[in-house]
Amino acid sequence: MYGEDVLAGDWRRRKVTPEVVAEPDLVVEDAGSGFCGAVVGFELGAVVLEDRHGKRRNFPLAPAAFLLDGRPVTLVRPSAVRAPAQRRVTASGSVAVDGVRAQVAKASRIWVEGIHDAALVERIWGDDLRIEGIVVEPLDGIDDLTGAVAAFRPGPSRRLGVLVDHLVPGSKESRIVARVTDPNVLVTGHPYVDIWQAVRPERVGLRAWPVIPPGRPWKEGVCAAVGVREPADMWRRVLASVSSYKDVETPLINSMERLIDFVTVLED
Repeated sequence: MYGEDVLAGDWRRRKVTPEVVAEPDLVVEDAGSGFCGAVVGFELGAVVLEDRHGKRRNFPLAPAAFLLDGRPVTLVRPSAVRAPAQRRVTASGSVAVDGVRAQVAKASRIWVEGIHDAALVERIWGDDLRIEGIVVEPLDGIDDLTGAVAAFRPGPSRRLGVLVDHLVPGSKESRIVARVTDPNVLVTGHPYVDIWQAVRPERVGLRAWPVIPPGRPWKEGVCAAVGVREPADMWRRVLASVSSYKDVETPLINSMERLIDFVTVLED
């Protein structure tokens, strides 16, 4: 009369959503909004996701709130579960080497154009360079690059890497670089007018870096365009926005990785 017994079968069993540790770079989709991104951190109890365009959003760690490969999951913070130790990475994305002290500085060097360049390189690649024993030194421009290279006396066990701003075909910088022909020197660079511009604009709170007319000092022009009084104030804002390689443009990353590889060859 009443149909099947409602208590028949395993009625106590509930469908359980699996828990997944929100490890860095794990890609998930927020089930509510459809936002898809990689885990980059946590803020105020929420997980921070970054999509492929660099946009970041925070989402509460609610049960079954995310999709992993199309299936609902519950994200949990790494500290909330007992899991094997995860590999730690440096700001450059390299696997961190624990228990190793910085080496005594080797003869090889990496030169950059100024103190801002040196600070940004240190922010991202400092851990790697200390492990390798490579010192980064700022130049006061590259107008006399050939003379500086000659004074350095590069050799097979004394290599030199140089990072140049605005290294594009037809530029003054490209003509200067063409005069450096020593096989123990690698000069590479990025297309940006200044190292500031190598930082992704959205990290600094800009939609794009302002276009500054030729003939006007670039940094001063940027400050005027964004309403910042002094270049020193703008630089602090730029540097504070960088915590890893993900915050800078690919040409800078590629150039720095090439230079590090070049100067860290085994010494004779």
